[in-house]
Amino acid sequence: MPSIREESLLAIKSLCEQAHIKPGELVVVGCSTSEVIGERIGSAGSPETAAEILHGLLDGLSPFGAALAVQCCEHLNRSLVLPREALERLCLTEVCVLPQPHAGGSLATAYYLHLGEPSVAETIQARAGLDIGDTLIGMHLRRVAVPLRLGLSIGRAHLNAAFSRPPLVGGARAAYPDPSLR
Repeated sequence: MPSIREESLLAIKSLCEQAHIKPGELVVVGCSTSEVIGERIGSAGSPETAAEILHGLLDGLSPFGAALAVQCCEHLNRSLVLPREALERLCLTEVCVLPQPHAGGSLATAYYLHLGEPSVAETIQARAGLDIGDTLIGMHLRRVAVPLRLGLSIGRAHLNAAFSRPPLVGGARAAYPDPSLR
């Protein structure tokens, strides 16, 4: 049976491959470590589980050169932890907060502590995302979100994934450069 770290690595790698993630892009992840260990969301956060998930995510993202953005819980208005370089490069609005396991979430806290120069953004528009344990990341995805069925799980948590594509405009007579977008 694969470890939480291995499941996390496999899930993020699968998402990045199917979404054709490019270097410099943001990938948003929301995670309930409570759900991963089989408990109700927000009830049993686990820093140990968060560390395993974080390392799997970072290992999986590394070959793609993408930046990770971890969504905090609703107690921090679902703000996002990300590297300061990404925040500045994308001209995102920074908020001032220090995530904690019970006010931000275990994964957001672990990521904040892991980063050499962390920052917290109010909101982002990522092109792809992974939702571990039904944490509702949709507000941080670009329009138009396309669900992906990865056929995977992380621990005992329900797993959703999505990428976005440009909105199709023009109606019935329009032509599109990529037929797969229809």
